[in-house]
Amino acid sequence: MSENRDHYNRGGLLAFGFTMVFVFAFFFYIVVVNKGVDLGENVVDPTTIKADAGPAFDITTVKEPWVSSPELVTYGKKVFMTNCAMCHGNEGKGDGAAGQALNPKPRNFVEGKWTQGEGIIAHFKVLQHGIAGSSMAAYAHFKPADRWAVLQFIESITNNKSKDDPAKVAEFAKTAQ
Repeated sequence: MSENRDHYNRGGLLAFGFTMVFVFAFFFYIVVVNKGVDLGENVVDPTTIKADAGPAFDITTVKEPWVSSPELVTYGKKVFMTNCAMCHGNEGKGDGAAGQALNPKPRNFVEGKWTQGEGIIAHFKVLQHGIAGSSMAAYAHFKPADRWAVLQFIESITNNKSKDDPAKVAEFAKTAQ
């Protein structure tokens, strides 16, 4: 009964020892030697990108964002590309990657088949409140000037232009928040 059974466990002890040495060497390498990986990700706020190396457009300086201007349309396109293109597509044709699985499909702004009323006032209300029963979320958290800028961009690409009276749009805009 005094048999020595140490030789049965010798292989397991060697495997355990090798594993511990490897683990400590690996952690030493990760913590001390390795400098990490630079993926080259330079995060840039798209609203601060300068167009044609000119000064950045400041939306806060626009007194009447419901009146279209080339700068406002360009700014609206930047906001659109950041927040809307994932569903509506880069060209506004309702073919964005995130919109493929949605039912109903995102609106094709180029065709301009509006379901919530025609005109820029109706579109502003959609941005403000969303569309119940669809995937169109409310964007009331956007500043009103940003919403107007997005609408100016959409108005620039649609075939179904707004026929709203500019005086009524101005009156609505002064009360809309």
